[in-house]
Amino acid sequence: MLNVILPPLSINVVKKFVVFWVKSRVCSVYLERHFLEFRFAKLFFGCLAAVTSGMMYAVYLSTYHERKFWFSSRQELEREITFQGDSAIYYSFYKELLKAPSFERGVYELTHNNKTVSLKTINAVQQMTLYPELIASVLYQASGSEEVIEPVYFYIGIVFGLQGIYVTALFVTSWVMSGTWLAGMLTVAWFIINRTDTTRIDYSIPSRENWALPYFACQVAALTGYLKKSLNCSAEKFCYLLVSASTYTFMMMWEYSHYLLFVQAVSLFLLDSFALAQTEKVYEVYKIYLFSLFLGYLLQFENSALLVSPLLSLVAALMLSKCLQMNTKKGTFISRLLKIMHIYLVLTITVTLNFLLKVFVPHKENEHLLKFIEVKLGLNTTKNFTMNWLLCQESLQAPSQDFFLRLTQSSLLPFYILVLIICLFSVTQVIFRRICGEPLKETVKLEDGRIGERPEIVYHVIHTILLGCLAMCLEGMKYLWTPYVCMLAAFGVCSPELWMTLFKWLRLKAVHPILLALILSMAVPTIIGFSLWKEFFPRIMTELSELQEFYDPDTVELMTWIKRQAPVAAVFAGSPQLMGVIKLCTGWMVSSLPLYNDDDLIKRNENIYQIYSKRSAEDIYKILTSYKANFLIIEDSICNEVGPVRGCRVKDLLDIANGHVVCEEGDSYAYSKYGRFCHEIKMNYSPYVNYFTRVYWNRSYFVYRINTVISFQS
Repeated sequence: MLNVILPPLSINVVKKFVVFWVKSRVCSVYLERHFLEFRFAKLFFGCLAAVTSGMMYAVYLSTYHERKFWFSSRQELEREITFQGDSAIYYSFYKELLKAPSFERGVYELTHNNKTVSLKTINAVQQMTLYPELIASVLYQASGSEEVIEPVYFYIGIVFGLQGIYVTALFVTSWVMSGTWLAGMLTVAWFIINRTDTTRIDYSIPSRENWALPYFACQVAALTGYLKKSLNCSAEKFCYLLVSASTYTFMMMWEYSHYLLFVQAVSLFLLDSFALAQTEKVYEVYKIYLFSLFLGYLLQFENSALLVSPLLSLVAALMLSKCLQMNTKKGTFISRLLKIMHIYLVLTITVTLNFLLKVFVPHKENEHLLKFIEVKLGLNTTKNFTMNWLLCQESLQAPSQDFFLRLTQSSLLPFYILVLIICLFSVTQVIFRRICGEPLKETVKLEDGRIGERPEIVYHVIHTILLGCLAMCLEGMKYLWTPYVCMLAAFGVCSPELWMTLFKWLRLKAVHPILLALILSMAVPTIIGFSLWKEFFPRIMTELSELQEFYDPDTVELMTWIKRQAPVAAVFAGSPQLMGVIKLCTGWMVSSLPLYNDDDLIKRNENIYQIYSKRSAEDIYKILTSYKANFLIIEDSICNEVGPVRGCRVKDLLDIANGHVVCEEGDSYAYSKYGRFCHEIKMNYSPYVNYFTRVYWNRSYFVYRINTVISFQS
């Protein structure tokens, strides 16, 4: 029939066309199958590299900790002494939970705790955010680890594991942004090399941020994926659920988490204000904040600090302004004017709402932080001991030159500045186009050279700038900023889009820009990685091979004496940092704790510190007996402190607070008729021996029993 209808030549053409179509179809199926196999292999090896990086970092921390403290060869008391200050308090409550007859009983004793601080019943779970310890104790008992591993190894193992998750999350974030897991490897390398500036894990393992920041890193990684334009429905739902879970967990782990989430909310607000992201997605994240705040308020014993937090005020203002505002997404001049009014409206509602909440909601929301900010900015002056003591802490000073020098030596800071400048200029171009009425592209191709149109990139640029501003004011904030510096710098040098954006501005014509961008995105990180390996890998291996010795025999002797000689019902008084160690190592009650989120504890710390001031024996005796203290411990390191910064020693700050020293043109004049108590009490003469009896001493500590019956001797 075909031969009848069509001539022979046409039949041949049709046959050739059918054969060509079949071959092309087979070829496309073959290519598609191999493309899927390639994507699967890339995903598999990328995930394997991310997980391996996290595990290797956790092993590295564990090995370094063992080498630094000789942890496995120490007795339990010597191990516990390595926890200092507030870290000792957190771990002591973990021990108490394990000793309790049941978990429910242990939680009840913590929420109605009257065995830690004399004359004070506290809700330790709420006041000290002990949810990490609750989780660790449950896991330790539920997993049957009692006969397998000691409690201290289980506890620090969880923290080191979380740090591994932290690194993995940073790896994934840079991978999602750049499209290559080579960026993740470079992120991890920079993170480990700059470990002294990226994490506080060396100084205080149980600190709240070491528990919380890994969850925040997971939230940022999920949020980065959620903000992407080209995201399928299943991946978007997964990212949304991960953002929800990690946001709430982060809020439960750290009492200051809502401040960091506020910075993130401001970043999202600016991202949405310039119409650089899908508004629906941004407002879904706002809803996650509200849900986390509400659930956190209920499960944190109706924590009023969450109600008066700036995060709640900002999100509520954004929700309210969304109901009030008109459609400002169109490109008319009126709509752009309304957009500016919208930003002003949100800021006004936020400030007003926060003020009203603080007026009507009873709270003790870290008022000392507001006073500290006033003094730090030079808006106020104070003689308050605690405020000046905090201002003298290294973490609350401006960053030193050594910090920037270390980041420069590892090549991190130069590449970060380069990437930030390119991204910032690209974002500025995009914002200018939006103001001129030009719509954003649905899909940004590599040849477009518009990296500033990707919402996840814009979010990270804004976020890192805000965190960087905080880090420039307080050195302690560098632990929040530097990890994302590592991530952003690694993403930039490994991203062909960033190089293509730069070449678009330079109007490169000598070499094909796309080819050059692809080459540089592979060659530059390879060169950086090789140079880092050559210079820093031997240092890291030397760190792990060296045996450092941490041994404090005087503190060990003091704790041993307390456990053997002191009555079980005794109450000890001394510096808050030492009291934390005593509580952990002996279990005895103390008169103060190294915590600064409670007005009564702050006042106690100030009063107990008077033992290093120029006050009379009678004054000190009245202070100590008012807290039912039985023993007083004088630390020679504080009494004879020779601080590098004049005016920042404890005794100097006490003299200023008590008005015993007036400084005029560099000269100091004493106005106290009494000598320094910690010096005078060692002389063993009246009236000091009337109130206090020395019962123990070594090179570092002098322990005095506070006499219940005063015997006046001449």
